[in-house]
Parts: sequence; C-alpha cells; structure tokens
Amino acid sequence: MVILIPPSEGKTKIKKPMDTRFGETDYYLMDDVKQVIRLLSLIGDEELRSIYGTSVEKARIYHRQNQDALNSRIWYAIERYCGVVYEHINWMSMSDNAKDYMEKYIRIFSGLFGLVTPRTLIPGYKLKMNVLALQHHWKPILTNLLKDEDVVIDLLPQVHRRAYDAGDNVTTIEFSVITKGKRTAAGHYGKAVKGEFIRYIAENNVTSIDDFGGFNYDGFEWDGNMFVKENK
Repeated sequence: MVILIPPSEGKTKIKKPMDTRFGETDYYLMDDVKQVIRLLSLIGDEELRSIYGTSVEKARIYHRQNQDALNSRIWYAIERYCGVVYEHINWMSMSDNAKDYMEKYIRIFSGLFGLVTPRTLIPGYKLKMNVLALQHHWKPILTNLLKDEDVVIDLLPQVHRRAYDAGDNVTTIEFSVITKGKRTAAGHYGKAVKGEFIRYIAENNVTSIDDFGGFNYDGFEWDGNMFVKENK
C-alpha cells in the first residue's frame, strides 16, 4: 500500500541544512530530475513570470534555485513542505511509530523530484507540476512506479492526478461538503481535513480502507466512498 499526497507550493527555509549536495546523493530518480533541470535551462526570461506565478525578479530567484538543485544542500522533504496540509500533519509532534508509518506508506508528488518519501533528502526548490509539460514528463515514470502496488490511496488534487495513469489498484479519496442538498468539493478547507486524516492514519497505523470510518474531523465523516460534511 502507498498513499499519494500533494507537496506544498510554499517551502520552509531550512536554516542549517546538511553539508551534502543533492547531486552527491543516490536519489533513485536522479536521471529524471536532471532532465527537468536541462529543460529549465531552455526557458527564457519572458516565460519565467508565467511559470512561477510571481514577479520577474522573484521568478529569476526561483529559477536559479531550481537550476542549481544538484549543487544545493539537502534536508528532509517533510520538513521542507509547509502549508495547510502539512501544518495539520504536524510532523514534528508525531510519534516515532507514526513517522515510520509515513516513511513506509506516504509518497509525495513533486514537479522537480517526481515521487519522494517524507525522509527523502532534497534541496529547496519551487516548481509546480502543471508547468512546462512536467505532468507528461513524469506520467510514464510515476505510472510505472505505482503499477505494481497492491493498493494505492490517492489524496491528490486534480493537477497532480494528471501526472500518472491510475490503474485498478487506485482508490481516489475525495472530501466534499453538502449544503442544502448540493454536494461540492471541500476546496481549500479540505486541505486541513486532508492533513488531519493523514495524521490520523499514521498515528493509528491504518492499512485498510475499512478503517477509515474511525476518522472524524469537524463534521467530516467517511461514508464508505468519500469524506463528507453536511452543513445543517
């Protein structure tokens, strides 16, 4: 079993990363990462703003950071990612057993690195999955990595789901809200619920969808297919 979760767009700046550079590690998708970095070298200044969604000045900083990833110092992926999902996972407060569960079962999608575990050592970066045709670059690679898993639990947003082809072993989990009989996606609020759910399954060593029913957060409950909150 593996559980797919998204990265965060924002990254925590690590004050004292390891002295080792990413290019010195034996990361299993290193050749594929190098292909992405080579692609970045072909990007002109006029495209940077649309790729990074920031001012040109900030885009240039992010672009240089990504291009220099092989020479950059590393730290644990789970501590680089921040944002709502990761705030609610709250890795630093987890038990050792829960952290080991996360490392064994959790897989994080990444536009630059493909598929990482919480303890994968990566440098700082900023690169979305839905730019530069990265979804197409990673799709055959990630699909191949996941095809032989007995169970894949997909907690990804749509932008990351497009980066692999889901097989019969994949169960997609949604978080929805019902208001006046109308069902809608939980949206941004769903990120908090997703983070709480990831923490729950890790702390409770959940290895079966049958055990999802024990999770309840702010009115969200498992209905056998998805997590639903009904607004009265």
